[in-house]
Amino acid sequence: MNLKSITIKNFRAYQNETKIEFDQLTTIIGRNDIGKSTILEALEIFFNNQTIKIDSSDPNIHSTSKIVEITCEFTDYPAEISIDTSSPTNLKDEYLLSTDETLVIKKKFDCGKKTPSVDIFIIANHPTEKEVSNLLELKEKDLQAIIKSKSLDSKLKGNPTMRKAIWESISELKLQTIEIPVSKPKEDAKRIWEQIDSYLPIFALFQSDRSSSDTDNEIQDPMKAAIATAISEVQKEINDIQQKVREKAEEIANNTHKALKEIDENLASKLDPKFNPPTPARWNGLFSIQLDTDDGIPLNKRGSGVRRMILVSFFKAEAERRLKSSSKQNIIYAIEEPETAQHPNNQKILIESFKSLANESDCQIILTTHSPGLASELPIESLRFVNIDSGNLKVSFGEDVFLKIAKTLGVTPDSRVNVLCCVEGPTDVSALCALSKAMNNKYPELPDLTNNEKVVFVLMGGSTLKHWVNHNYLKELGKPEFHLYDNDVNTYQQSIDQVNNRDDNSCGQLTQKLEIESYLHKNAIITGFDIEIEIPDQLNEDGKATPKIFAEAYSQKTGLPNTIKDTKAKKFLAERAFPNMTADMIEERDPNNEVRGWLETINELLN
Repeated sequence: MNLKSITIKNFRAYQNETKIEFDQLTTIIGRNDIGKSTILEALEIFFNNQTIKIDSSDPNIHSTSKIVEITCEFTDYPAEISIDTSSPTNLKDEYLLSTDETLVIKKKFDCGKKTPSVDIFIIANHPTEKEVSNLLELKEKDLQAIIKSKSLDSKLKGNPTMRKAIWESISELKLQTIEIPVSKPKEDAKRIWEQIDSYLPIFALFQSDRSSSDTDNEIQDPMKAAIATAISEVQKEINDIQQKVREKAEEIANNTHKALKEIDENLASKLDPKFNPPTPARWNGLFSIQLDTDDGIPLNKRGSGVRRMILVSFFKAEAERRLKSSSKQNIIYAIEEPETAQHPNNQKILIESFKSLANESDCQIILTTHSPGLASELPIESLRFVNIDSGNLKVSFGEDVFLKIAKTLGVTPDSRVNVLCCVEGPTDVSALCALSKAMNNKYPELPDLTNNEKVVFVLMGGSTLKHWVNHNYLKELGKPEFHLYDNDVNTYQQSIDQVNNRDDNSCGQLTQKLEIESYLHKNAIITGFDIEIEIPDQLNEDGKATPKIFAEAYSQKTGLPNTIKDTKAKKFLAERAFPNMTADMIEERDPNNEVRGWLETINELLN
């Protein structure tokens, strides 16, 4: 399951209902004490209520209500759930999806009590016709009675089957968005929630302000996340063990019940053996893992930078592991201020690890920061800006927040820049940097764009904060521009012509091949993914370009139910295929020396 959004109401600073949307990589930005951490802690309370536990002081201080509401919206929910082995069902047939066909779960915490209680609801477009509005709460015999009274052609076994027949018999269900209680024992509503709960993502929160004890959370939290992940990946084996224990336990219980029935039939009739397997939290609590230093110095006695380095190491290792793993269990990593006490080089390692993890379909990354250095390296579509507007906290995103974020973070243009390199999107930056690095290794006179402070990339079809700010200030400095666009859009030639007609030394080109992915060598893809495809210069005979061809091959190899989108395919290729390119591979794929020509042009502008 993938987290699409969270809506918070009456929780600390968020008095009014506030919604935050999430991508695979999401970065929450704002000044100190504005409410960034509150969003992560609301998620922790929703998923775990362990690292951060809700308490009586959490309702907004200006509110008269003691009810805190935290609502999460999910996509990629299970296609089928089984509450009755004879009659599987799904959320759509049970009318448990929103009008957008997402799964919306609301938790209401009553903080008026000494120990806050929680009620759980599914917010769904559900039948409200009085006759059939409560079918999820009815027992089997009640559903059977309705089937018989309506003389419906339906089996009298399997609650989902009977509910579907009853709903289909009603001409007007009066569908409305309502709250359906699922946490209290109400027949199938509770059973459905138990099924959904087992599919929720693992949520791991890493806070910035840690204690320094012998069981320092800074060390233990990633290790706990490792245990939770490991358990999720052997869940099938655990379920098999639980099933065997259930069968043996129920056999003993049934034999005991049978013997009791022979002694006292009245007493036996009041007993009903029920098996309760351990919760996931109990499984996690059975295991622990410890890291000891070679020199015998406890980790909690080492510097904060060393302790935070555990986070760098954990995310780097986890990024590499999940790239090789076939795990289908979703996990959400939420990290407060990952740049804390870290050398800039380690920050770059973290950022690259986050990007790699976010590219995996089963992983989401949520960050908070107020560091301009960290934020400037992250995709603009990942940014969420938290600020106060008319006395209320607001969370905004998109192009209209660029200036607000820039002002809050204090990001300024870099005076060292001499050339603006204008491309379409972030994957073009990664691709061109990788190609330049490969060519520079063989031809040192050509520029390596990976860490060249004199060149800044401007993304014409999407942007990042640093690129956008530099572009808006540097255009007044008369810096020459080099434009490189894919050859897959007819109107791009007009833009290139306009650039080439300027009198400021700016110039532009279209790729002769269809797009920059068309310059990849198949061996680079084999190295990155162990997938072999034929790479056409334009479209293949089926009318497909390289990203689509790769997307289909990747999805088939990894067993995904649906083919990944071209945008994700381009990200994968930029991250894991282009870095494998060598100058020899480039020259084999590019006999016209286009790539060398691009780099020579940039070199001329630099000099």
